[in-house]
Amino acid sequence: FSLFGALVCFACSLVALQGIHSRSTFSRILLLSLSPPKEEKKMKLISVLVLSFSFAAQAFGVSSDPALARKSALIKPSAFHKEAVNSPLFRDPAAVRGGAVPGWAAYNDALDKKPIITKAMTSLVGWALGDLLAQLFIVGGPIDWKRFASLSFFGFIWHGPSGHFFYNWLDEKIPGTTGKIVATKVAIDQAIWCPIFMTVFFSYLGLVNGDSMSAIGNKIKNDLLPACQGSWKVWILVHAINFKFISTKHRLIFINTIQIAFNMFLSMIGSK
Repeated sequence: FSLFGALVCFACSLVALQGIHSRSTFSRILLLSLSPPKEEKKMKLISVLVLSFSFAAQAFGVSSDPALARKSALIKPSAFHKEAVNSPLFRDPAAVRGGAVPGWAAYNDALDKKPIITKAMTSLVGWALGDLLAQLFIVGGPIDWKRFASLSFFGFIWHGPSGHFFYNWLDEKIPGTTGKIVATKVAIDQAIWCPIFMTVFFSYLGLVNGDSMSAIGNKIKNDLLPACQGSWKVWILVHAINFKFISTKHRLIFINTIQIAFNMFLSMIGSK
């Protein structure tokens, strides 16, 4: 979990800056950068998007260094790491100290021993960071801790466990990575799973906010199609990469890495 730990430390440092806002003029100057004009917000969003994808590339061991690639080809992977390197996006953990990133071997061990709770915690961290960064960089103002807790818990209680069962089932029923198979999986994910996921999401938020069942029903009726259309603009491409290159047990950590950036994008759209 060292990758997520680094992200959590980074986010916590931003919260700490916000907490000392009233203590010094210098703090106020720093915090003014968290509520910039729209143009600067867009630049910060782009920076976070690049950072998010950089972390994803590092976590999955993507490297353009040919020397490292040659070295990886010469080193026989250990039996413990064999499954983690089946995908071409994962470098041989025997070729680098501690695997692709520190803690990667321990994370894979947790996925093998306790996959549901590990994926639930992965989604909790992904949704928590996505909302926290969105509130700090895009929305501005004081942090809405109720919203932060609600979305974090949704990642833990629904996104992680449901993703585990759905993607395992999909890969079992439709194995392979050919173009036709990948296209079929993406179509099932976005045409069937996406509406189900969005319906659960809207229902959950409505219940957390104390809305009536009729209000929740109207929310789903009015916003389900726009939400799915927004998802299709991003997740069709993401899942094409996901189903083509990423192994089954690593799908959710890949999705959550992109989800951090996607949550910030949604917040920017919602703040207009």
